[in-house]
Amino acid sequence: MKGAKSKSESKKPDSRLAVKKKEAPAKKKAPAKKSKEVKDPNKPKRPASAFFVFMEDFRKQYKEKHPNNKSVSVVGKAGGDKWKSLTAAEKAPYVAKAEKRKSEYDKNLQAYNKKLADGKKDEEDEEESDKSNSEVHDDEEDDDDSAEDDDDGEDDEE
Repeated sequence: MKGAKSKSESKKPDSRLAVKKKEAPAKKKAPAKKSKEVKDPNKPKRPASAFFVFMEDFRKQYKEKHPNNKSVSVVGKAGGDKWKSLTAAEKAPYVAKAEKRKSEYDKNLQAYNKKLADGKKDEEDEEESDKSNSEVHDDEEDDDDSAEDDDDGEDDEE
């Protein structure tokens, strides 16, 4: 019985056959969130695409036909299906409106960026003038302190 194993040996788990239990995944620490840049409320909003221009009209028509519908997803799916079924000629007016809005947006964005660039230059100038004012002001304070010291010395003599 060379190949036979005793009962005590058979009870030992064979590491090759054993199913390795996965440890509960260690909770990974969430990476430090990068602070989002604060959105400037004065920055112009991006224009709607041709599809969203179409959806503005489609929502009105859909609500007239289905006044009891409260589901946004149903309206969106119906609008998407309708948009896919439109030909290029039928989409043309919406594309034209979207192009017009995009050109207006580009003009507004250029004006906004120019205004921002001018504003930053002004801020830099103000910072420099503030620094120069504070340096001058510091010198004045030093003079005042020395004068007070002299007064204190005179009081001691009396």
